[in-house]
Amino acid sequence: MKLYQFDPAPASRRVDIFLKEADVSIATEQLNVRDGDQFKEPFNSLNPFHCVPFLELSDGTVISETLAICRYLEESNQGKINLFGSTPKDRASIEMWNRRLEIDGYIPLMAGIRNKFERFDGKVLAGTRNDLKRSDIIVKRGEDSARILFERLDKYLDKYLFVAGKEFSVADITLFSTLELANNIGLNLDEYVNILDLKTRLSGRDAFKK
Repeated sequence: MKLYQFDPAPASRRVDIFLKEADVSIATEQLNVRDGDQFKEPFNSLNPFHCVPFLELSDGTVISETLAICRYLEESNQGKINLFGSTPKDRASIEMWNRRLEIDGYIPLMAGIRNKFERFDGKVLAGTRNDLKRSDIIVKRGEDSARILFERLDKYLDKYLFVAGKEFSVADITLFSTLELANNIGLNLDEYVNILDLKTRLSGRDAFKK
């Protein structure tokens, strides 16, 4: 089993944090996606979506997408702790918050970043090289969507220590990565006191330290 990563990529960082929190050791190979390694063989055949991270199993199966990789590692008993929940209610709550964070925050902000900065000319869609033009409309929509999410989440965190309740979970990793994207795109988060408090506590965990 081998994990293909590019450490500077937000998605790769999410998996790296999960591996550290779950105390999982796995063979890893770095692909420089900025230089187009993902379009070369054998990586092109392994993962035709041309994104990192992706996990190659011993039987040749390839699993891409951050949460799919993390869930596989946890459910195949590679990890020593449970970050996706141990009861039906916990699993549902964590899944709910993961979806909210990704749909309203992580994905819109990632799209916004790819449309805001010139370094993404020709690759505004992850895993592609094409002539799609960057759009200021997508940037603004990403920022607005994230603000609405943060307003709702900040009120919710008045009552809870972590995103999905009393215990740390994979949803907190998703939030932390979403906040890093918000910082990268230039959003001011000062008004979200509860979110920033949680971010500070997460930053103090060993797995989150770069």
